[in-house]
Amino acid sequence: MATHATHRGTAGPPGRIELPPPSRAGGRTVLAALRRRRTTRSIGPRPLGAKALSTLLWAAFGVNRRRGKGPFGGIGRTAASASNAQELDLYVALADGLYRYDAASHALGLVLGGDHRALAISPGQRAMLGDAPVQLVYVADVARYETAPFQEPGLWDDETRKSYANVAVGLVAGNVELFAAAAGLASWFHNCDRRALSQVLGLRPAQRAMYGHTVGFALSPARAGDAQRPARILTRSRKRSRRSAGQRPQ
Repeated sequence: MATHATHRGTAGPPGRIELPPPSRAGGRTVLAALRRRRTTRSIGPRPLGAKALSTLLWAAFGVNRRRGKGPFGGIGRTAASASNAQELDLYVALADGLYRYDAASHALGLVLGGDHRALAISPGQRAMLGDAPVQLVYVADVARYETAPFQEPGLWDDETRKSYANVAVGLVAGNVELFAAAAGLASWFHNCDRRALSQVLGLRPAQRAMYGHTVGFALSPARAGDAQRPARILTRSRKRSRRSAGQRPQ
């Protein structure tokens, strides 16, 4: 399912990538994917093929039915959300630009050109970034709770909204993890640089960059050791600083 090729799908209007149809067959079973699911922080630069990227995004939060069944209506997605609010937006940082995934048309719309993959990882973890090909960014828009198909009191409570948004991210991220395990890819769910992303994406007060998710091909054990060396050096340096300051490691 995953191939050594470019990310590019079909060229559309300027700044838009029309993704190929996602794969609907192949890969491992759900139980086999659960057995293989793991966090891998050593991910190399080898790009995903357009088909693999397409299927990844569809699996994460794509449209799996055009009209939802039951009282809420609307399109159905591969991950559930509170009252079908579909409060998450999925941004995709590639080497050539930062895109927003349009699930309804299964396409990527360019938000900002250039390489902004580093923003998908919090500043303290960037030594582990390397040049992984795909960085997903989960952005919640809590204003969508106000127009959700089914209104319940929790949609208007700030603390409940926060919990709903975090659960929504967890459901989508779980889909990503399972797809990666089924397709033989590596994945790492982590924090992101929320302040920088808010500025770059021009987020409104109701929107919040929540987390990042790295996806790509795992490095070989030898290359993974080389990739992790900067992080280990950074850790040792911090330990020495604590000892010199008379602090114990936490």
